[in-house]
Amino acid sequence: MATVSEMKAAARPKGGKGAARAERRAGRVPGVIYGDRKPPLPISVDYAELRQKIYSGRFLTTIFELDVEGEKHRVIPRDFQLDPVRENPLHVDFMRLGEGAVIRVAVPVRVVNAEQAPGVKRGGTVNIATRSIEVMCPPDAIPEAIEVDGSNLEINHTRHMSEIALPPGVKPVSRIDLALVTVVPPSGYAEELKAAAAAATAAAAAPAAGAAPAAGGAAAPAAGAAPAAGGAAPKK
Repeated sequence: MATVSEMKAAARPKGGKGAARAERRAGRVPGVIYGDRKPPLPISVDYAELRQKIYSGRFLTTIFELDVEGEKHRVIPRDFQLDPVRENPLHVDFMRLGEGAVIRVAVPVRVVNAEQAPGVKRGGTVNIATRSIEVMCPPDAIPEAIEVDGSNLEINHTRHMSEIALPPGVKPVSRIDLALVTVVPPSGYAEELKAAAAAATAAAAAPAAGAAPAAGGAAAPAAGAAPAAGGAAPKK
């Protein structure tokens, strides 16, 4: 289920690009808290702490208790902006989580037992076709990951969304039966199948080539045999 983390923030008295640049020069990242039918609250958070939380993973599915100068805000990150060159955080958005809230989040797909798949044992490779799935759920019910069991996947077989049991209260957003995981054949697999099919065809045709003539075919008369009834007798 969802992880809850704590973070301190400071209220920003001013908005605008100039104020945001001043925050960054001071080693902080500007942001905003919005939602739950309340006015937006401009804030700033520590640059190093935010960067560590973003790159440690699962940032966008983690619930935060933001301490804004002594006032607690229960929020979830909805977006963050990175510098296109240095990939350092430039801005972050948090959404308030009111009581009874149901939110839309993208949950990563995790494959388990892939090494047991018959297709993998025959040289195939597990391919994750869908890396994350968007779901609707209460904030406290956000799954850490959606697990897909690959233990019985053959080569070219696929596990779909309809085959996965989601936790209670979690529903997929898409109505499409998404392909989640498949086992890709090894190099040369198609040629091996063609060669095997050709060999099987040749093996099936071999006995037919040496078979006796079909019923109704004219058999050659045996040497010295008497002529058939009604046939002309040889002249002396």
